[in-house]
Amino acid sequence: MAETPEPEVEETPEDEMKRKFREALDRKRNQSADAGAGGQGTDHSKIHGAHGPAASKRSFRRKSGG
Repeated sequence: MAETPEPEVEETPEDEMKRKFREALDRKRNQSADAGAGGQGTDHSKIHGAHGPAASKRSFRRKSGG
């Protein structure tokens, strides 16, 4: 049996937008998967130590008028 292609259904603008977003998301996922294969550890962030306990708690004092 020869396979017959399904008749193309016109995409609505919403369907086209969803399709484009899915394609972009797939590209993004593939790109990040390729970048993660470099073996640079579990932390893939470019900024290290951005969120964490501060070295010491900062205190602010109001200047007196003198």
